[in-house]
Amino acid sequence: MNLKYKLIFLFILIQSVLVSQTVSKTGTTAGQFLKIGIGSRAIAMGGAFSAVSNDVTALYWNPAGLSKATKNAILLDHQDWILDVDLDFVGALFKTPFGNLGAAISSLHMGEMDVTTTRSPEGTGEKFRAGSIMGQLSFSRNLTDRFSFGISTKYIQEKIYNSKATGLAIDLGTLYFTQIPGLTMGMSISNYGTKMQMSGRDLLLQTEVDPSLESDPININANFSTDQFDLPLIFRFGLAYQKLLSNKSSILIAADALHPNDNTESINIGTEFSFKNFLFLRTGIEQLYQRDSITDFSFGLGVKVNISNVSYLIDYSYVNMGPLGNPQKITLTIAL
Repeated sequence: MNLKYKLIFLFILIQSVLVSQTVSKTGTTAGQFLKIGIGSRAIAMGGAFSAVSNDVTALYWNPAGLSKATKNAILLDHQDWILDVDLDFVGALFKTPFGNLGAAISSLHMGEMDVTTTRSPEGTGEKFRAGSIMGQLSFSRNLTDRFSFGISTKYIQEKIYNSKATGLAIDLGTLYFTQIPGLTMGMSISNYGTKMQMSGRDLLLQTEVDPSLESDPININANFSTDQFDLPLIFRFGLAYQKLLSNKSSILIAADALHPNDNTESINIGTEFSFKNFLFLRTGIEQLYQRDSITDFSFGLGVKVNISNVSYLIDYSYVNMGPLGNPQKITLTIAL
């Protein structure tokens, strides 16, 4: 089967996975920061990465990919996201005789904001912060020479001022190297877990027992109860095909089909050109066919340097998000 027919097969299979959906559930889940992708390489490739991930970024895209790492590694990831919001991610991968282990901490944060009330709409002089954090532990193992499995556990917290919500979740993933040379298949389920509900002293208030009484009002302490929200569950199915162009260069083409619980289905497509395993050029398109999507295209590059048996990989990505701006990300991976 030549390259032309392999590519046709890849995209037809991805298209067949999608089912039309008439109702969008945008904004119906908590923990939205869990949907922000990790790793400049993956972002530059449009998020088409569930069948590609084979390093620390597999902690996010597909935990089964951790099993394909050949060295211990540390990843530092920073993104200037939209509206002065920043996302930082620190992850590590450890090789062991019984499988590969991974751990990560992710933090979404923003600057201080003024506390305002109905009596002080210009501000009370107080400040508050809002943000989200996630802690993760992962395990991955090769079950055969072609098939691997991975699992992650997560602790999630979202906080605004003096109130917070917490949750627990797991990720599951598989990775399969097909008998077609260069063709890999990946599947993952992310953020399957508990519901999240805000609680804290900001939700304590005083209310009148019976406002209709003519006597002096009687106030009692009350607790405002918020709704419970699901986590953003995402099912990914991906295919990736890598082709050697020469003894110095190769090209990688990947596509992911996504089925989230809070939006319509979509497709991510990306490609990467590698030269001497030193210079990497990437581009991609994210959220194809997703209703009201504002993400257009992405691109990026990477440089890998080996010094004294230690690999240093610096990746950069740029995403066009229309009216929300153009988030940029820098990732440093050290493998030793």
